[in-house]
Amino acid sequence: MDNLGRLLKESWVLVEEQREKVSGYFYARMFLTEPRLRDLFPVQMAGQRDRLLESILTAMQTIEDPERLDEYLRSLGRDHRKYHVRPEDYDIMGDALLDAFRTCAGDEWTVEYDQAWRDAYRVIADRMLAGAASDDNPPFWHAEVLTHERRGPDIAVFTCQPLQQPLPYKAGQYVSLEAPRYQPRLWRTYSIANAPNDENTLEFHVRSLGAGWLSGALVRRVKPGDLLRVAAPMGSMTLDQTSKRDVLCVAGGVGLAPIKALIEELTRYNRTRWVHVFYGADRGEDLYALAELLDLADGHPWLSVIPCCGDDPEFPGEQGNVVEVMTRYGPWTSHDCFVSGSAAMVRSTLRALAEDEVPPTNIRYDTFGEV
Repeated sequence: MDNLGRLLKESWVLVEEQREKVSGYFYARMFLTEPRLRDLFPVQMAGQRDRLLESILTAMQTIEDPERLDEYLRSLGRDHRKYHVRPEDYDIMGDALLDAFRTCAGDEWTVEYDQAWRDAYRVIADRMLAGAASDDNPPFWHAEVLTHERRGPDIAVFTCQPLQQPLPYKAGQYVSLEAPRYQPRLWRTYSIANAPNDENTLEFHVRSLGAGWLSGALVRRVKPGDLLRVAAPMGSMTLDQTSKRDVLCVAGGVGLAPIKALIEELTRYNRTRWVHVFYGADRGEDLYALAELLDLADGHPWLSVIPCCGDDPEFPGEQGNVVEVMTRYGPWTSHDCFVSGSAAMVRSTLRALAEDEVPPTNIRYDTFGEV
């Protein structure tokens, strides 16, 4: 696996700066080979191309961690059931992906790189198919929107309830959503903002500013009574209940969603672990869920919440971006760390934790964009 990982990373460097071209060629080649597949995807494909690259990068980042790779690919296979993908479609997609790499890399693409990607893709496809085959749940759940609240011009907090069987998930995971009434066949991932509950309700925090068509619809157009589609849960930013380590949570903007779910889960059983939550935004008005966090802290002595703003001199709390403030309160070497927010914020936090010598196995993160 070490040699395979090396070849994959070396070859990816050849096409990394041509991501848009790779994804465009991949989809064009796939739809030309099997036109039926075009109907599985939205009219606007820009976001879907981003999803392809995110999946490739995630697989590459975990290729040398067999257990994590297996978990990710099986969950990805379960998630892809929402597209009604057939087993034979995986071969078409694999051929299209390799063709895109060869075309974009040109003469620098070698036989060794080609074989490495063939081997890697076979592993990816087999495990995704195994994950899909092992799932007895529906390809997606129909869920009715129960409440919808605007928290400022571009943020909404809403809840929905699956109408079929309950959706099984863990606090900290995310799902793909579709709003068929407003953006059919357009799926995007959003973290669930609450821990599993007896009412089988799901809470989501969505920001629309620069986030695309579906987020705009979820913030501005969706209302109670609308039906959404919710795909299988994914993600490993979950709690290890056997751990005795204290907990650090770092959240930026609507990255608070999975952090809030983790805190809710901890309130049900935690008695001994100190939990420190750093919640940051540019301005105080963007800390849209601060009151709820402070209420939780009031009821649980082990929970501390430190809000901060990076561009609001009038804010009465900590000044500076969330990573700067979190660093001032360290060290965090012996903590379980959970990070969620924009790609830039997550990158900065991971660098700070690495400098603090936090073991990578003690860090879980969720990002809105590529890390």
